[in-house]
Amino acid sequence: MNLDERDPETDDEPVSLYEGSHPPDEQRRALTEGDVPVAVYGLGKMGLPLAAVYADVTTNTIGVDVSPDVVEAVGRGESHVVREPGLDALLADTIETGALSARTDAAGAAAEATVHVIIVPTPIHDDRSPDLSALEAVSADIASGLAPGDLVCVECTVPPTTCREVVRSILAEESGISPTEFGLAFCPERTSSGRAIEDIRGAYPKVVGGIDPESTRAAALVYDEINSQGTLPVTDATTAEAVKVFEGVYRDVNIALANELARFTDELDIDVNEAISVANTLPFCDIHTPGIGVGGHCIPYYPYFLIHGFDTDTSLLRTAREVNDAMPEFAISKLREEFVAEGTTMEGKTVLVLGLTYRPGVNETAATPAGPLIDGLQEGGASVLATDPILDDAEIAAFGADPIGIEAAAEQAVDAAVLVTAHEAFDALDWAAFEPLIVIDGRNALDLAETNHRVYTIAGGHSR
Repeated sequence: MNLDERDPETDDEPVSLYEGSHPPDEQRRALTEGDVPVAVYGLGKMGLPLAAVYADVTTNTIGVDVSPDVVEAVGRGESHVVREPGLDALLADTIETGALSARTDAAGAAAEATVHVIIVPTPIHDDRSPDLSALEAVSADIASGLAPGDLVCVECTVPPTTCREVVRSILAEESGISPTEFGLAFCPERTSSGRAIEDIRGAYPKVVGGIDPESTRAAALVYDEINSQGTLPVTDATTAEAVKVFEGVYRDVNIALANELARFTDELDIDVNEAISVANTLPFCDIHTPGIGVGGHCIPYYPYFLIHGFDTDTSLLRTAREVNDAMPEFAISKLREEFVAEGTTMEGKTVLVLGLTYRPGVNETAATPAGPLIDGLQEGGASVLATDPILDDAEIAAFGADPIGIEAAAEQAVDAAVLVTAHEAFDALDWAAFEPLIVIDGRNALDLAETNHRVYTIAGGHSR
């Protein structure tokens, strides 16, 4: 039952966070004592930690997901999100105490909740345009149970203007409630895999921006209780949406700069990594780290939230994407050059790919540069073995490579190796056990000076 539907003769007066009819202290008390039901829509890698934190703070949270398997696991207090410190214990505790429950029925959850938090995927289509279908579907479900005084917080990254032009319209049209009677704010997730609980609880202040001042105030009240660093209210929802997209775009463009500089390594005959490191000793210089490519479910996608749907020219963003997407092929070109220097070709050779996840220690392969690298190696006539301490054999085989354990790698007849992901487990790799190899270090992470291997480091050049 929605709090706004309580019978005033049998229940206490409901407390709405959106409307200013109750003092802020009373609203905060109602939120933290469970008198304001919360629904979190989307229990993925970021959504499940968020739901668990909400449950811990409010003691009355419903987690919603389209996957019955996810909902059943969460209902048992079992996390499907791995390698997320603190999540297993927090989830088990909030399920055991009843602070958190889970279901697939989004419309039913919407009818019970007063605060609605959306954190569903916003991927891109094949043409690179944003795919808002999940967000639109959840918004329609929420609208079916929306009541005056409810607050909707969107956490998933979206193109700027989405709350104003898409979500608000769906909520109002599907519910029949005027936009002046419910709150809507964009409150972007600012979390990373492997530290989600820490980030949600306050590694950084929470950005909040509403479609009106009251929405901003209500969202800030909520997240001030969730986040120990407090909130950063901005002018409106579109500004908050831009903040999140700009954060990702900055990193993509900066990495593209670093990767383009890396291409000067051989022509200048210098270690570009060294030059970048020293340049960065000036406080106004912050060149990022070159590497074999940019992966993950954020940075490679967010530029397209500005590239598509707007008239403003985005040549810089497009170029940055092209530069970063080209790095796996750049690594392959360097491998070819090393084979030529050895008087042979890559065709018919066996190449070992080290690491398939997009960054160390994280079980995530979205947009990993390992994918196009493996494809390019195979197109060049090489056989590809791959190893990753986080992924199982089936996950590795899905990339088209032959899986192999780290311990068994040195026993194979390998002609070359390419480091994609600097997993800590690779530090113990016995490089001396290999026959002389050609090694492409895609992350400037290997120290092979004492070996007989022929090494090329992206942005570092040939071993000297």
